[in-house]
Amino acid sequence: QVQLVESGGGFVQPGGSLRLSCTVSINMFSLKYMGWYRRTPRKSARELVASIFSGGQPKYADSVKGRFTISTDDRENTINLQMSNLKPEDTAVYYCTVLYRRTNCWGQGTQVTVSS
Repeated sequence: QVQLVESGGGFVQPGGSLRLSCTVSINMFSLKYMGWYRRTPRKSARELVASIFSGGQPKYADSVKGRFTISTDDRENTINLQMSNLKPEDTAVYYCTVLYRRTNCWGQGTQVTVSS
């Protein structure tokens, strides 16, 4: 079982920035898929924010393209999400996920609130 722990969430004004990190409990070289999802107050289902396949190019939701950047740090075993020019509609609980041995593993989530 893979343990994922998100951090970096908080309260920010519109136009501000936050950096989310997800610490992974295993060596990330064995992971084929990593991503960030979010659940907004108006939706019950989680939606894709950004994802990356090992050795591939990142993929982003249209709503965050040009504002969010996903990256990985194999030395620190983290999956990061840099969020800039945040908007109120970005308010959500953000979850990181990885695919490990054909199982999707999820963190507990971190709250991001964008409000003036």
